[in-house]
Amino acid sequence: MYKLSELLKDIDYTVQKGGVDITVSDVTPDSRKAGPGSFFICISGFKSDGHSFIPEVVKNGASAILIEKDIDLSSAKGATVIRVPDARYAMAHIAAAYYGYPAKKLRIIGITGTKGKTTTAYLTKAILERGGFKTGLIGTIEVIIGDEHIPASNTTPDSFVLQGYFRKMADAGIRVVVMEAASQGFKLKRTEAVPFEIGIFTNLEEDHIGPNEHASFEEYLECKSMLFRQCRIGIVNADDAHVLKIIKNHTCEIETYGFNPHADYYAEKETTVHEPGRIGMEFDLCGRRSVHLSIPNPGRFSIYNALAAASAAFHFGITEETVRDALYETTIKGRIETVPTPYDFTLLIDYAHNAMSLESILTTLREYEPNRLICLFGCGGNRSRERRFSMGEVSGRLADLTIITSDNPRDEEPGAIIGDIRTGIEKTDGKYVEIIDRKDAIRYAIRNGRRGDIIVLAGKGHEDYQEIRGVKYPMDERVLIREILSEA
Repeated sequence: MYKLSELLKDIDYTVQKGGVDITVSDVTPDSRKAGPGSFFICISGFKSDGHSFIPEVVKNGASAILIEKDIDLSSAKGATVIRVPDARYAMAHIAAAYYGYPAKKLRIIGITGTKGKTTTAYLTKAILERGGFKTGLIGTIEVIIGDEHIPASNTTPDSFVLQGYFRKMADAGIRVVVMEAASQGFKLKRTEAVPFEIGIFTNLEEDHIGPNEHASFEEYLECKSMLFRQCRIGIVNADDAHVLKIIKNHTCEIETYGFNPHADYYAEKETTVHEPGRIGMEFDLCGRRSVHLSIPNPGRFSIYNALAAASAAFHFGITEETVRDALYETTIKGRIETVPTPYDFTLLIDYAHNAMSLESILTTLREYEPNRLICLFGCGGNRSRERRFSMGEVSGRLADLTIITSDNPRDEEPGAIIGDIRTGIEKTDGKYVEIIDRKDAIRYAIRNGRRGDIIVLAGKGHEDYQEIRGVKYPMDERVLIREILSEA
């Protein structure tokens, strides 16, 4: 049982009905979970409004209700009613109290930016664990608590889920948490009550603007900048065009990284590495520390991710040698992930699933001067057709051969989706083949690969399923590749 007054002690509130000297059995923003003795938090959501469920939760025995707008108090009957200016803000602080402030026992690193959050998070975790720190991770792909891997539904979970993860991590003896701090997480107050020790900014591009996301680029930028008014040390990309706006009004100590020699940590003498089965970059990390690094990820953006991860790790007393060894061998599932084969071409899996990310990866791979650059991809059903046209045009322009196949067709016919992609490709002179079944398409790519080719399987990345008419069927490209190789 929980004392209501204790759960509320970190927020400003008014009591509109009843009193706070009561105990509650649990706290939830989900009306379906509000039972006898519950404290129900009314959230004004995109699809539904928690205030409309007050009669239902009271009927089911809720003892207290938190609101942020006017209601008919008679609908609350015998329940205590608490009024706050912002229910999401209040919920974050109530969640921290509910779980016993677990974040205070953890050293938390938050990573924000348009691209690179996931890779930087995994690299940082890898370096810290090699240095002896038991490290948890919360991100786009999954939550990692010791040996437990929990698939993620949101990059930054809602505050109750987030604080619950912190509690499990603290109880498991985890000392450091690396988490992706999405702009939506700040906008929806999910990261309130999180005492970030370090905040990392990767980069900023126009994205996530539209209904149920951000009203404008300015709002998107502002939400990301909140991290640097909530952390103790900010580590930011000095080369990004928006960095000064990101750190405007910051309250933290600022460090910088990039290619600019005036940055605290900077890269120089970068070169590409392309060997059968390995593609990456080498460079010298200079500035406050000096070490030569080799990473199994291509492109300049991979160097930025490595610099950010190393810069954060140095605050934990990690040595240059530990950084070097960890970065040399760490690959990220579905993020330009090299898949070993017995052949003398390079096979990669990447999550690129829109035109911007596909153009970025294909342009980067072109720098490695492959014999041929082959791009296999499809597009998701129940999504914008414009994405299909634009991805087809990008691949037709940049790849020597495009293999059009299925992604997650959902409720659409795969052939119709492929037809839209074809429309985009035919705006270019690019060569293409169409193979609806993804395993057959991958088999075609492998069996027709030539020495020096780079083959990228785009779109699925870390996903291990294919969604067809509301059902998710198991489909992991790594498994498909192993099966195909065993047939040879």
